Amino acid sequence: MNYRKHLSRAVGLAFASATILTAGASAQSLLPNQTFGFGNGRLLTLTYQQSFDCVDEPKLDLDFNGKPAEIDSNEMQTPICQALTEPAHDPTGGNIKHTAQLYVLVPMFSVDGDTNPDDAMPCPNGGRPGELCGRTLGQTLIALFGAVPEAWKSKVNPAISTQCPDPGNPVPGTCTMHASSVDLSKVLVALGKIPGPVTGPIFLPTPNHTHVVDNSDTNDPAIWWEVRPVLILRQSDWPSADGSRGITSAKMMDEAESAGRAIEVGSNFFLFFSTKFTSAEAAQNLIPNTMMHDMQHMGSAKQLAQTAGQQPTAAGN
Repeated sequence: MNYRKHLSRAVGLAFASATILTAGASAQSLLPNQTFGFGNGRLLTLTYQQSFDCVDEPKLDLDFNGKPAEIDSNEMQTPICQALTEPAHDPTGGNIKHTAQLYVLVPMFSVDGDTNPDDAMPCPNGGRPGELCGRTLGQTLIALFGAVPEAWKSKVNPAISTQCPDPGNPVPGTCTMHASSVDLSKVLVALGKIPGPVTGPIFLPTPNHTHVVDNSDTNDPAIWWEVRPVLILRQSDWPSADGSRGITSAKMMDEAESAGRAIEVGSNFFLFFSTKFTSAEAAQNLIPNTMMHDMQHMGSAKQLAQTAGQQPTAAGN
């Protein structure tokens, strides 16, 4: 019995199967209102059913002008999506403690220590007044973090990939049905990057990012989700496009946070979408019958040969 030949065939089939599945996942055709995500270590498709919402409440002061929203009409004119600020309720009016959570992984590292401010992304459609864009954004990020993080590069380093911008419309600072700018003022103060107290919003384009949901939320109908930014500090934790390495589950994310390699915060930013496993991911658990047959046959033949006192025959002998 040529065991090496059978083993080689089985391994070859396994490799070919894995290659096809990986290619299928990466080439999965997304609709314009879809992105990828991860949950329970597996690749998901997120389908967005309506626009985002950045919730303001009567007693909040999202523009830091000293006036609560209930008497500040100006605060109602443009959405302020603010990290580290959590309202008491989600867009349905339900208690936020019961709202599903979307963990938005933000690559706060620079693969190559990029100190070229021109590599920072411009603001989509010119941005809002005072928003940090392009070279000014790059200079600010370098001053604060020592380099331009992959989160705000016009094009991320080829060593990593992100799920937003979405492949169908790869415009830096955007993603389907997302806000195109975020206020990071409170986060920068909390990180010790700028002095407090906050005196006004600091708007940046929406960063390049990837999504993770809890294990129990991998097959949900369209619902509201609280966006919880998770700053990923090390490249080694960043998930690959096919989910074969890096943080692809809430458990792995929690472990990185406990080890000081990631920082999670809340926000007043909500998205509305459904989740399901991608077709390629659903097929991942199917092992080709031929491969299984070869492996079982090889094992049975080897056991018979050993019982008869024979040695497995080398390939070509």
